[in-house]
Amino acid sequence: MMRPVPHATSLRRAPVQRRSAERLARILDACAALLDEAGYDDLSTRAVAERAGVPIGSVYRFFGNKRQMADALAQRNLERFTERVTERIAVTGDRGWRHAMDVVLDEYLDMKRTAPGFSLVDFGNQIPVGTRRTEPNHRVADRLTDLLSGHLGHAADDDLRRAVLVAVETADALVHLAFRMAPEGDEKIIGELREMLRAHLARTLD
Repeated sequence: MMRPVPHATSLRRAPVQRRSAERLARILDACAALLDEAGYDDLSTRAVAERAGVPIGSVYRFFGNKRQMADALAQRNLERFTERVTERIAVTGDRGWRHAMDVVLDEYLDMKRTAPGFSLVDFGNQIPVGTRRTEPNHRVADRLTDLLSGHLGHAADDDLRRAVLVAVETADALVHLAFRMAPEGDEKIIGELREMLRAHLARTLD
């Protein structure tokens, strides 16, 4: 199955042909691997081109600089995360909002532990390293609100959007704390987060 390409706003030119889309995927895969190996400061478009096995001009066809590459990788992460959550909920069936919330958190934690480059860019709120931008959390919250409202049959009204945004902001802060405390995420902190999310969302979804 072909993976979704990043949102067009993160690209100079969106791929049209399959070959072009595959080349873009290789560029983003190389960017992710180099982020893990060298970090953002030492990331360069030339190094990405070499790792991806493409001419440097191919990188500049899509991106003007490494920040745009990191933004596109973050957008791809969000697309893959949404896809994973949607597929897993579809497989497990309707088991209520608590199960759906567990799926969302579990899939995020799995990507945090295993997806190349994810620990630095996740959905876009940490590049340059150390910055905390609010826009990605709003994008994630909007995406999850629409996904969960469709699955649960709950109207995607202002109350639900606000509740999910608070949940996303809370999870963002506490997951970062958990991974500062332990390389794979401190399980006790993650357990506290899970209980906090259930208590918070119960006010809107029960």
